[in-house]
Amino acid sequence: MSDDARARIALLRDEIDGVDRRIVELLNERAQLALDIRALKPRANLGLYDPKREEEIFAGLASCNEGPLYADNLREIYEAVLHVMKEL
Repeated sequence: MSDDARARIALLRDEIDGVDRRIVELLNERAQLALDIRALKPRANLGLYDPKREEEIFAGLASCNEGPLYADNLREIYEAVLHVMKEL
């Protein structure tokens, strides 16, 4: 592998590390919003689990996805995210 390719890989990995940090920040922001909603649901006479809302989330993600991830990939990722959010 050439030194140019190695240098490019290092730069791209640095960019990935930055994206990962932003993802962590956004996941924590999302978690806090989910906790805020959870605290309000009893006063609104709403159950904690809303399967219709989950389907709305999946549909919204699919509609704004421009790839390279497939809609099924995003759904799989967000199923894991929503599972964790429910366990908070």
